[in-house]
Amino acid sequence: MRKGSREVKDKNFRLINGKPLMYYTIKQAIKSKIFDNIVASTDSKQILKYAKSYGADGWFLRSKKLSSNFSSKIPVIKHALIEAEKFYSKSFKFVVDLDVSSPLRNVEDIIKAYKFFLRKKADILITASRSRKNPYFNIVEIRNKKIKIVKSTGKNIFRRQDAPQTFDMNASIYIWTRKAILNSRSLYNKKTILYEMPAYRSIDIDSKLDFKIVEFLLKNKNKKFF
Repeated sequence: MRKGSREVKDKNFRLINGKPLMYYTIKQAIKSKIFDNIVASTDSKQILKYAKSYGADGWFLRSKKLSSNFSSKIPVIKHALIEAEKFYSKSFKFVVDLDVSSPLRNVEDIIKAYKFFLRKKADILITASRSRKNPYFNIVEIRNKKIKIVKSTGKNIFRRQDAPQTFDMNASIYIWTRKAILNSRSLYNKKTILYEMPAYRSIDIDSKLDFKIVEFLLKNKNKKFF
């Protein structure tokens, strides 16, 4: 959880149903009952204070290097793991990252993703939903001043249903083995697996519009829209 945000200012503190964004993810982690320890990683003393009040552990702050707009996820998770193993004086077999910007996941998503990860004996798990747009069909780019489809199978595709299935990563749940996170520079290796989630629980808050949509869905979570 960074204190800065390009698109949505102070989004970790913005209230939805009277609770800040981080509240939902921390409570989901607690209710899942699959974690030995729940640790907040942030560069903000204020965020750390709030996270601890909701039930997370927290005792360290990220460096500026790990908190810039250009920082990638993997070094941040490695840092949190190393700090946690020193603090708790033990080694962890698995590491799970629950991004606070994806609060529409539910507790069952966390539990089922974890069980799927164990069953498949994977190194890394990512979560995603089926793509709304498809790079083989209706995503284009401009190359040499010409519009071209992003991905080609070598034949014309006239219906979306005929295109290869693609997925949008939703930044909701990531799982690593200890060895994988300490040795990885990428989310993908031969033993990376994908856990599919429905689109309506896969909105990652990157913009003001995303926040408005998530806010609406959380406020009306007991209503049926789908």
